[in-house]
Amino acid sequence: MTSIPTAAFALHVPTAELEPDPLDPAQIVSGTPEVSGLVLSESASGESGIWQITPGVVTDTEAAEVFVVLSGRATVVVDGGPVLELGPGVAGVFQEGDRTTWTVRETLRKVYAITY
Repeated sequence: MTSIPTAAFALHVPTAELEPDPLDPAQIVSGTPEVSGLVLSESASGESGIWQITPGVVTDTEAAEVFVVLSGRATVVVDGGPVLELGPGVAGVFQEGDRTTWTVRETLRKVYAITY
């Protein structure tokens, strides 16, 4: 993903242009999901940005993250944890190392902040 190099800025998140961020084929369980994103800020302690995924089923190992879904719908199963129903306006938290399975029904776009 590319970063916005400016220190101060405002951006209309729903229409922001994102860069492709190809999935590892081993993560794809079914369908042909595609991921794209844009890093908004980055430092030694973390990053924030916009992330989008198209319909399909994928697995992932999560970072320590707080996010808010802007559009789309998905169900995320956290191994040994809860089942999260994501949709517009839903805020969520992942813990570092959470192993997840995402079933994306409608292209999902979120704003996130990751702590390293």
